[in-house]
Amino acid sequence: MEPILWIPAVLAGMTTWLYVLSVNMPELAANDSQEAELKFPTSVEDIRSVSNLLKLYKEEHFLYVLVLFCSAYIYKQTFAIPGSVFMNLLAGALFGVWKSFPLVCLLTATGATCCYNLSKYFGKQYVIRFFPEKVKFMQEKVENNYESLFFFLLFLRFFPMSPNWFLNICSPILNIPVHMFFFSVFIGLMPYNFICVQTGSMLSQISSVEDVFTSGTFIKLAAIALVALVPSFIMKKLKNKKLKSV
Repeated sequence: MEPILWIPAVLAGMTTWLYVLSVNMPELAANDSQEAELKFPTSVEDIRSVSNLLKLYKEEHFLYVLVLFCSAYIYKQTFAIPGSVFMNLLAGALFGVWKSFPLVCLLTATGATCCYNLSKYFGKQYVIRFFPEKVKFMQEKVENNYESLFFFLLFLRFFPMSPNWFLNICSPILNIPVHMFFFSVFIGLMPYNFICVQTGSMLSQISSVEDVFTSGTFIKLAAIALVALVPSFIMKKLKNKKLKSV
């Protein structure tokens, strides 16, 4: 069996699990309404609708809601499906800031690591074949920042315009250790995740995703990313100084 064929097999398995969860929703009290459709949110209106439905279930079936949300989040992250912002907003609306923040950080890192492993075991050669220039570019960057690789990975995650999906699938090709990858995602996406869940907890005050990521927000995230480069810069300076003194 071609390794790449395991990816649709895993996709089918995880899709089946989500389907089983969604069609076997536990019963609510007779006076509770179930008119809203259970689906992946793609707009603020969807988030309001889905969060209102799941809040009803959360009161009586908290574990079910938690398992359903975690499964859906990891599903999207594993297969690099766009829309993490909507899941983060939903988490904030559903669980509040201080419960949802550590939860989505863990789910982001877990889902990204699943994506990493899919690429490592089943898709490596295809990533190299279809993205040769991008892989080569990233390989050069990793080699240039090898002495401070973790801080470089943090910079990539902090920076708001980084293509996280590509970082996930190319990291095993760049021989980035899985533990370093996991923690760089967990820590590096904390600012982004916090902004999202904080906004989600105040869902009534926003009308679109554009209200979440203003120009000021992007500037703050970029500034955090630059701070992550400071240790890397210092380590390079010290290394160069040491080489000159030899």
